Amino acid sequence: MKYDLPSALTVTSDGSVRTVLINRPDDLNAVNQDLHWALANVWRQLAADREASVVILTGAGRAFSAGGDLDWITSFLEDPVARDDSIREGSEIIEEMLRFPLPVIAAINGPAVGLGCSIAVLCDVVLMSENAYLADPHVAVGLTAGDGGAAFWPLLTPILRSREYLYTGDRISAAHAVELGLATRTVSADGLLSEARRVADRFARQPREALHSTKRVVNMYLSQALAGPLQAGFAAEVASMQSADHRERLLALARRDGSR
Repeated sequence: MKYDLPSALTVTSDGSVRTVLINRPDDLNAVNQDLHWALANVWRQLAADREASVVILTGAGRAFSAGGDLDWITSFLEDPVARDDSIREGSEIIEEMLRFPLPVIAAINGPAVGLGCSIAVLCDVVLMSENAYLADPHVAVGLTAGDGGAAFWPLLTPILRSREYLYTGDRISAAHAVELGLATRTVSADGLLSEARRVADRFARQPREALHSTKRVVNMYLSQALAGPLQAGFAAEVASMQSADHRERLLALARRDGSR
């Protein structure tokens, strides 16, 4: 099957396993407009691939995804139409992942930040390189953690454990992410992709309908539990995008990034 995607997100086939590669390594796989669109649209294309049975999701280079591309996010300060479009598309990314019928194995090869963290913890199995980490720094840049963290994390880990990291945006090491329930297990950096493939091959050998229907039931629970928090989270994120705190912190980040 031919996939219609920008170069920022590629799909390769090996038997019934599809590897989705977040492919902006020079920018630590930060999510720009093209990649954001691709993350919203790739799941329907994968579901239409009748030869596919399992998906591995990983990043090119040193990062899984460093979150939102700073230039793209900064442009929203003067472009409310693009800002609102990004929120609608962000909601679509989450909804499409929840609806997606095939098992997805995240191979977290480096930092998974912001939206990168959200799509990682939405996967069915989350394998983390020992030197990788998770972080949701929305609040630190004046934003509501609306595209995942505030809604998902309390389903995966005790609320009392998740609040500190959501409120501060501090990094969560791979080992601690497993302890918190935000990742399945750690794997050596050298063995990450081979372990992801081992798990994918095992899933591929399972009875297809039984596996898919089991995922459907699990995700039905998730969809129901997330319906209210996600809607409220995205609405709050839009409001926080218009705040003075967000503008000030984002422009400070842009100035610091430009001075490097």
